[in-house]
Order: sequence, then structure tokens, then C-alpha cells
Amino acid sequence: MATVISPLPGIFYRKPGPGKDPFVEVGDAVEAGQTIGIVEIMKQFTEIQSDTAGVIESFEADDGAMVNPGDTLVVVREATA
Repeated sequence: MATVISPLPGIFYRKPGPGKDPFVEVGDAVEAGQTIGIVEIMKQFTEIQSDTAGVIESFEADDGAMVNPGDTLVVVREATA
């Protein structure tokens, strides 16, 4: 399992905006570099990307939750070769 951690403090969002679909859901396949969410701090939005290819196993941070640097946001089950 691999984890995607927050690089900065802020509010974690699973969607690109209100009324939009989430970037990814549990069970979705992701590629390395794919956006899985965003963190907002002071109206600045930073895309959070998966470091590895695999399948979204779980979200450890809720949509709209305050997160800190180093907090686990998502757990990814790594793809096997």
C-alpha cells in the first residue's frame, strides 16, 4: 500500500468545485501523477497527485476536512507488474 500525504496545511477537497464529480472514488484505478484531490489555503488551490499507479483503497481525510502537512489523504493499493 502507498499513501498520498498532504504537502501543506489547508482544506482537502475531493472535487474540483461545488456540484462537480469527485476526482476519484474508492475502487478507481489511478496513474502516477493523476490528480486525486486539492488542498486550499488562503484561496490558493494545490492539486494533490498520486505518486504511484494503483487502485484507490480508502480516503483517510474527509471532503472539506482541515489537514496538516504529513497527514495521510488517500491510501492506494499499488499496481502489480
